[in-house]
Amino acid sequence: MAFASLPFSSVHLQFDSPNRSLLLSTTTTTTTTTRLSTRRVVVRPIRASVSEKPPVPAPPVTVSEPEETKLPLKKIPGNYGVPFVGPIKDRLDYFYNKGRDEFFKSKIQKYQSTVFRTNMPPGPFIAPNPKVVALLDSKSFPVLFDVSKVEKKDLFTGTYMPSTELTGGYRILSYLDPSEPKHAKLKRLLFFLLKSRRDKVIPAFEASYAELFETLEKQLAEKGKTSFPAANDQAGFNFLARAFFGKNPPDTKLGVDGPSLISKWVLFQLGPVLSLGLPKYVEELLLRTFPLPPSLVKKDYQRLYDFFYESSGFVLDEAEKLGISREEACHNLLFATCFNSFGGMKIFFPNLLKWIGRAGVKLHTELAMEIRSAIRSNGGKITMAAMEQMPLMKSVVYEGFRIEPPVPLQYGKAKKDFLIESHDAVFEVKEGEMLFGFQPFATKDPKIFERSEEFVPDRFVGADGERLLKHVLWSNGPETEQPKLGNKQCVGKDFVVLMSRLLVVELFRRYDSFDIEVGKSALGAAVTITSLKRASF
Repeated sequence: MAFASLPFSSVHLQFDSPNRSLLLSTTTTTTTTTRLSTRRVVVRPIRASVSEKPPVPAPPVTVSEPEETKLPLKKIPGNYGVPFVGPIKDRLDYFYNKGRDEFFKSKIQKYQSTVFRTNMPPGPFIAPNPKVVALLDSKSFPVLFDVSKVEKKDLFTGTYMPSTELTGGYRILSYLDPSEPKHAKLKRLLFFLLKSRRDKVIPAFEASYAELFETLEKQLAEKGKTSFPAANDQAGFNFLARAFFGKNPPDTKLGVDGPSLISKWVLFQLGPVLSLGLPKYVEELLLRTFPLPPSLVKKDYQRLYDFFYESSGFVLDEAEKLGISREEACHNLLFATCFNSFGGMKIFFPNLLKWIGRAGVKLHTELAMEIRSAIRSNGGKITMAAMEQMPLMKSVVYEGFRIEPPVPLQYGKAKKDFLIESHDAVFEVKEGEMLFGFQPFATKDPKIFERSEEFVPDRFVGADGERLLKHVLWSNGPETEQPKLGNKQCVGKDFVVLMSRLLVVELFRRYDSFDIEVGKSALGAAVTITSLKRASF
């Protein structure tokens, strides 16, 4: 719901907006001339709203673009190599010999194109067909959001699909194409959950992350440093359970085991496309030879399922009204909360802290001043209105999503023959071909963003900055668009932006600055906090 599939002017927190249209299309032509006539690009101001009525949209901003650009029609470069051998070679290069980013950069250099053919992990023996057409620029990438051209059925994890034994025997919403009847029903159910619990989000976050900062301070006093991800995992899961279901996990039979159970369960699904830092051939044998047996996490999953079934009665009642069984609804609620939302927080929160920490004291001071001033102006409370008066904070969060999106890989299978445009050429894609996008290359496209490889905190401040939001794509769609029943944009898009903003606000209402050390992790950055400087003004 939240990440994989989190709203705000800066963000419309529209938990009740499944009918917003997705203004996305990739021009399809039959000639080498692509007409980019002057068109209206709707740029919505960054505002947050939790009113029950949809907000009145701001007047659209008309942006003039070049009248016509002529691009050559080219054959898609690249190849898949010798069967079996080619996919294995690409997999070893991707994980070990070159690393992910260099793997893509080297192919761009080799083919002099951001669109090319390659193999994507896991390949043999997990995925029978690893062949993809890679889209690695901001112009070609958005076709992956156009469900009139690409199918999203069973592609959530890429060229393979984990066993449904890991999800109670059901194909979860994330694996459904919008054309499938249950897609709209399940997405509507998640919209219902978000709307019905929206007033609980800020109080639940404040309580859960007050506990987190207490833990961090205690460990700092005892050891001189503390792991942010470990404390974040517990705080994040507690927050989601409190916000969505009104339950505090430590007070239930689940206790504090939720995060560890989820991590193990997620490993069994994503293992084939993860690197755990083990020796190359051990990792290859363990993760990419055969799927890990779901039976090994069956009891762990049952404990999670029992917690959600006992906690979500009001949502399960609504599910039955929509024609969804209570069992199927519960498996989807578990997945949306644990895989999508908790998984996103586990990855994105440490990454965001990393970028802010590296930016230094100047940014920390500016954020602290802005955040505390806005809170004072709103009666000393964190409210949606108060956060609207924090343009730098909002920009920092968007920049975090831009420079290191939490879900970097997207897939779609061509429904028909059509043309795809990069900045430099037009390419013909055939029906049935698998399209793949590596989002960080699209959102760090130097033809769109100046200083694209740098973390620029105020990048999205002001009108010019807001116009760039259409190129922030972390939610499986542009930031200027909203999820609806007929697309695959993240149901909890606005929710995720809200809780990411709350993290920054809660941090700098308490502290003037902080210091960190950063290591590597399979999911997100391994951030160790070495100092927290309490608020002095």
